[in-house]
Amino acid sequence: EMKMLDNQLETSFHLSGWKVGALFMDAGTGKTRVALEIVNNSPCDAVIWVGPLRTIQNTKEEIMKWGGFKIRHHYYGIESIQSSDRIYIELLGIINSYKNPFVVVDESLKIKNAEAKRTKRMLYIGSLVKYKLILNGTPLSRNLMDVWSQMQFLSPLILNMTHSQFKDTFCKYTSITKRLGNKQYKKEFITGFENIDYLYSLIREYVYHCDLRLNITQNYRDIRYCISDEEKDLYNEIKDVFLSDEMLEWRNNNIFIEMTQKMQHAYCCSPGKIEAVHNLLKEIQEDRALIFCKYIDSRELCEMEFPKAKVLSYQKEAFGLNLQEYNNTIYFDKVWDYALRTQSTRRTYRVGQEYDCHYYDLTGDVGLESLIDRNISKKISMTEYFKKVTKDQLIKDL
Repeated sequence: EMKMLDNQLETSFHLSGWKVGALFMDAGTGKTRVALEIVNNSPCDAVIWVGPLRTIQNTKEEIMKWGGFKIRHHYYGIESIQSSDRIYIELLGIINSYKNPFVVVDESLKIKNAEAKRTKRMLYIGSLVKYKLILNGTPLSRNLMDVWSQMQFLSPLILNMTHSQFKDTFCKYTSITKRLGNKQYKKEFITGFENIDYLYSLIREYVYHCDLRLNITQNYRDIRYCISDEEKDLYNEIKDVFLSDEMLEWRNNNIFIEMTQKMQHAYCCSPGKIEAVHNLLKEIQEDRALIFCKYIDSRELCEMEFPKAKVLSYQKEAFGLNLQEYNNTIYFDKVWDYALRTQSTRRTYRVGQEYDCHYYDLTGDVGLESLIDRNISKKISMTEYFKKVTKDQLIKDL
């Protein structure tokens, strides 16, 4: 059995004296393990675990790996609680059937809108139980808008303010009033936050924050390949059509997204890429390799060419999967999304990983590839880049 790491011990010790708490621990730091220890050391007679449907199966497996809960346990998808009255009522019945239930909410109290049905239902569930724990994989600083509903779930006494008081105290926002016929409605945009030290002082006792610190290294390597002449012709053809004046008149983000998707798709199954991966697999073990693909075509091709590797798609599988038996990650197609990239590295670099992790980035010899790399390193999204760039610069970059 693996021992708990210092930061996990520290966390469970920090929160075990309280009936409520929140763990803001980076993806891969072993939140599930800490939650299990906290629940097993509590005087509760059952645990209700609420999380996104897509991660529940994984969570169950991970909890079993660490020996499982000592008390009765029930798992619910947050989406089901939100959309099914039957499931919501069933859950309330389960909570009422125990003397002292413990509710753990995993990655699910991220709600921008305090009026949302999901929030209201979770807050009501929170009001019925004494022991509550929130697990969150993103840093507190990126979650400030969700802090009200999270703390309200744990206990209304922590912040002791309504949602609008919270906004007035900690958010800077701009209101725009619009008219539609004889009706007018207000739209609010949050432009920043203030009094953050005061907010931290209110919640500090209830929140534990932990970054990922493992005694293994992460190594990155760029692998270059050349696309074929036919692929380059198709790439340039798509570029010319989209960068014509009529298309750019629209100056529309969707057009830019569609253009770069099509250009990248033109060479996603390039023989040069397949050859580069075959060469790489002479150095590393294929059965310890993950290959991330963006397109169905490239995914199917990789599954056929590299049967021992595990082939994944970013959108579906970059989150919530624990793949620590793999320590080589190959990025077959690039993505613009910085968060997706970071999440995908955390599938292997996490508690329980005993090997150094290696990441191999395939880079083709066309402008789009270096453009994506530059924007990822600056954490700039595709639409941000497109809004700022001139047509001449765009032609040059691509």
